[in-house]
Amino acid sequence: MWKSGTLLLLLLWLASGELQQETEPRRLPPPGKLNFGYVPAGVYETLAHYEPGPIGILFHMVHAFLYAVQPNAFPHDLIVKLAKDKFGAIQTEYQKAIYYEIGFLVCAAVGLLFTILMPIVGLFFCMCRCCDNCGGEMHQRQRKNADCRRGLLGTLLFSTSLVITIGVLCAYAANQNLSSQVKNVRRLVNSNMRDLHTFANDTQMQIDYLISQYATAKNKVIYDLDHIGPLLGGRIHDQLDKEVRPALDQVLNMAGAMRETKEALESVNASLEVLQDGTGKLSLNLGQVRTSINRTLNDPGCHDEDSDATTAQLCRNIRQSLSQLQISSNFTRLPDVNAQLEKMNDVLKTDLSAVVQRGFSSLNDTPHMVIEQTRSVVESVTNLVDSIGNNISSFSKALPVQSCLSNFTIFVNHVHARIEDYYPEIDKMDFYRWIGCIALCCMVVLVLAFNYLGLLCGTLGYDKHASPTTRGCISNTGGTMLMAGVGFSFLFSWVLMGVVTIIFLAGGNMEKLVCEPFHTKELFKVVDTPYMINPEWKNFIPGYMYNDSELELTTESLYSTCKKNQGIYSAMRLDKVFNISSYLNTTVFTKDVVSQLDSLKIDLRSIILLEAEGRQNLLDFSEAGLSEINYADYLEEVNKGVTVVDLLSFARELEAQTDLMPKSPLQSALKGHVGTLRQIHRQQIVPMEQSMSALNQSMRFLERTASDLPNKILAVLDAIKAAQFLISQNATHLINRESRKYTATIIGYFHQYIEWMKTSLAMEVAPCKPFSNVVDTAEIMACSFVVDSMNTFWMGLGCSTLLLLPSIILAVKLAKYYRRMDTEDVYDDF
Repeated sequence: MWKSGTLLLLLLWLASGELQQETEPRRLPPPGKLNFGYVPAGVYETLAHYEPGPIGILFHMVHAFLYAVQPNAFPHDLIVKLAKDKFGAIQTEYQKAIYYEIGFLVCAAVGLLFTILMPIVGLFFCMCRCCDNCGGEMHQRQRKNADCRRGLLGTLLFSTSLVITIGVLCAYAANQNLSSQVKNVRRLVNSNMRDLHTFANDTQMQIDYLISQYATAKNKVIYDLDHIGPLLGGRIHDQLDKEVRPALDQVLNMAGAMRETKEALESVNASLEVLQDGTGKLSLNLGQVRTSINRTLNDPGCHDEDSDATTAQLCRNIRQSLSQLQISSNFTRLPDVNAQLEKMNDVLKTDLSAVVQRGFSSLNDTPHMVIEQTRSVVESVTNLVDSIGNNISSFSKALPVQSCLSNFTIFVNHVHARIEDYYPEIDKMDFYRWIGCIALCCMVVLVLAFNYLGLLCGTLGYDKHASPTTRGCISNTGGTMLMAGVGFSFLFSWVLMGVVTIIFLAGGNMEKLVCEPFHTKELFKVVDTPYMINPEWKNFIPGYMYNDSELELTTESLYSTCKKNQGIYSAMRLDKVFNISSYLNTTVFTKDVVSQLDSLKIDLRSIILLEAEGRQNLLDFSEAGLSEINYADYLEEVNKGVTVVDLLSFARELEAQTDLMPKSPLQSALKGHVGTLRQIHRQQIVPMEQSMSALNQSMRFLERTASDLPNKILAVLDAIKAAQFLISQNATHLINRESRKYTATIIGYFHQYIEWMKTSLAMEVAPCKPFSNVVDTAEIMACSFVVDSMNTFWMGLGCSTLLLLPSIILAVKLAKYYRRMDTEDVYDDF
């Protein structure tokens, strides 16, 4: 089985590949995470765990007793030395062996002494009684406390018999438990065999699943190849856009400035026309108002001697302030901007915004350009991806995995059939064992039967008025039965103790040297001791299987790995046997793919950011004559204000002075002039102030725009030139960098698939739980079924056998009070 299993494991490793880290020639950025799903796994039905149930209490008691008998630690060094020397070192190491086994030896000595002395003592006891000694004389002295002594002896014998009964029941329960568990052996064996079949049947399916999942990586690669425009072209566009967009945005800003400049020039002309026309009308109206007010002030009310001094003074003040009623700004001297406006109209005949949008469109067309220029490379890579899938599939089909699994299945069937052939022998041997154990229990039961019947008859037949010579038949029968029990005790006890001693030595040492070390894994350490099995091999398993004893593969590591249900690949360290990394090497798989993707040639020189028409348009704008405008004259006139004095303030002051005059025609006339002034302000001053504000804003905007305009235009043109140069001449580095990232992403999908396959092979394909289950099942059958049951059997039977000694003594003494005596004392000696 070992060699066949080894062959299977090696071939499974060939099918799965080598789990080792590869050194990739390029650093892979994390591509999109691929989901390969879960490897389909069979369900192993064997539950390699045993719960003994209520009898487990007895098992724990036995373990506690054995620990008290043998508390020493597992003798690892002693066993290793004895095993290496093939027990030749026993002559020099016997003291250590005796020290370790001292507890067992003491108990065995007691049992042996019991076995030897018991028949001898029984013989002498019989001879002594035949000579009317040792209680053989049929004479009983009469004592006052006879009833008390008889009751005490009966109680003690009953209690002792009861404890013996419990021991026999424990032995019987252990015997029955072993027989019932032997019947479960077939179920456990069948379950393990089915798991081995599941292991063989599912392995090929799992390998096929790993191969089939190449389609996941392939589909993702093809998707990225089909979308190379948005993926690669989009990345290139985004990187270029960071450098190019600011230059194009500057041109767009200039286009906006052109439109605003034209609007400002138009606003200047319109405002100037309004102001020049309004200035003439306002000057005429103000002159008329001054004349009218002067005429009013010539009223006699201002000059008569009869008029009060206040009115005369007010008239003089008003007359003096009339000189302020005149215009302040002279817009007629300012020239118009028709020449500049005409040039701007010519400039705006070219739609610079549309020219810039064509540049943006040319830049945004980068993904489409990438698609067109890489079409042949994409087709070649797609064909290579299909070829890689064919290589992986053909590699799997080339290996004889299926035939090997078939051979393993045949081997398992053969072993199962051989085990089935042994079932009748096992049942027969178990039956004989069961009969033998029942016979041993029946020996004790026979003694107990005589004890219980003797107690029953002696108790029921006792007559306190009868003398020892006149006791009844029932009482006498009880005493006779007690003595019969004594006789059978002498006959059987030494046989029972001999059997108990033998089973104790075998079962106790099995528990302490095999079962307990198995659970603590000390037993594995013994097996894994370097150079123990073969002096030339450090580790036996890799030395035997791979001829490499230095490989760290031990029985414990193999068992523990399989216990965790990991793949047989990692459990057997098959990666150190055959080197087939070329089949699972990302570089080998994708060498041609990388070569094709590295040959990508992308030319972006067809991208034109700003056509010659747009450049000329910007130059024309710089030559529009904005710098020829005399902004100082315009701003000087605008800042003067419309009139010398604020007309509303003048009207309020005039009204206030008029209110101080007495009511008269003069006052009424002056109030009329106040209304006229306010009307002039509302109808002429306000519109002119609005035009002056618009003129002020327009001129200041034009002044800002014209400030260093040629240099600004040249800076914009230089930015466009630099961006165009970047695209036409220096974009190669950018394109190569993004192409490498794109290639690394594509290769990353293959890398993900290979790494997932390796991890799955190590952890999920061919999980070797059935092999650890076989070991656990063997341990359960050997330790939990056989050793624990037999240890419980000898414990129960041994306790019962030891208690036969006090039972003999008590039965002999008690029989005196039940049997009919030949003679008796009339009076008590005391």
